[in-house]
Amino acid sequence: MEYMDIIEKVRKEGKKIVFTNGCFDIIHAGHVDYLEKAKSLGDFLVVGLNSDDSVRRLKGKDRPVNPQEHRKKVLSALKPVDLVIIFDEDTPERLIKEIKPDVLVKGGDWKIENIVGADFVKSYGGKVLTIDFVYDTSTTKIISKIRNL
Repeated sequence: MEYMDIIEKVRKEGKKIVFTNGCFDIIHAGHVDYLEKAKSLGDFLVVGLNSDDSVRRLKGKDRPVNPQEHRKKVLSALKPVDLVIIFDEDTPERLIKEIKPDVLVKGGDWKIENIVGADFVKSYGGKVLTIDFVYDTSTTKIISKIRNL
């Protein structure tokens, strides 16, 4: 089933769709906490996952550590996540416009006005929210720690 067929089915069921996105290269407690909180904002959590090429353009030639299909498999197995869609662009703008989520979420390090798709989501009455980070960790910090061992 194509992802838009799934989205249409979920929408017909009256469920509130939440969308977030990221690289999710090395899954850590911060990711899990963030995804749990994102899911709590609605009924169906869609995660836009940056493709390998997209991650390389955003993070550098040494990333991602894990290939996109592995990252998708891990994300899909997490309880809060209902659907993972890989995208190749540098931003998830196309996906956001296709899905038209009820809620668009990013991490607390983002200002609402800088979130890609925020104006579009607000234009039809959707919400744009940020979630504060509880854990002081990141994939970059984990990679750095491993390199220093």
